[in-house]
Amino acid sequence: MLSKEDERLLALLRTNARSSVSDLARLLDLSRSTVQTRIARLEQTGVIRGYVLDYGDSYTKSLVSAHVSIKVKQKLTVKTNNELKQIAQIAELYAISGEYDLIAVVQAQSTEQLSHLLDQIGDLDGVERTNSSVILETKFKR
Repeated sequence: MLSKEDERLLALLRTNARSSVSDLARLLDLSRSTVQTRIARLEQTGVIRGYVLDYGDSYTKSLVSAHVSIKVKQKLTVKTNNELKQIAQIAELYAISGEYDLIAVVQAQSTEQLSHLLDQIGDLDGVERTNSSVILETKFKR
C-alpha cells in the first residue's frame, strides 16, 4: 500500500520527473533524505519503473497520431507482437477485447508517412485487417 505522502510524491513526479529532491522535499514539507528514501523504495518495489521523455507541445503538434485497431491471426500473435514492437513509430500497443485484438497508438511526421506506416502494419504476416482513426485533437492527457 502507498501512503498519502507516497501518492503526493508520485503526483509531483508525474508532473515533472526531473524535479530535484530538494524541490520535492520543500513541496511535500518533508526532509530531503526522507524524499530520497521514498523514491528509492518506490523504485525498488517497482512502483516507479523508470523515467520517460515527454515530448513538448511544439513537437507533438507537428505529428500525425492515429489509433490503429489490428486483427491478428491467432497462431501468429507472438510473432506479430514482436514485429510491431520493432516499428519505432508505434508509441503504444495494447491487447483489447472485441472484434480487434490489438490497438496501436502510432505517430508519424506526415500523413504520407502515416499511410506508409499503415501499409507496413497491414503487410505483416499475422495481420488479418486494420482499422485506423486519426487523432484530430488531444483534449487532455494525464
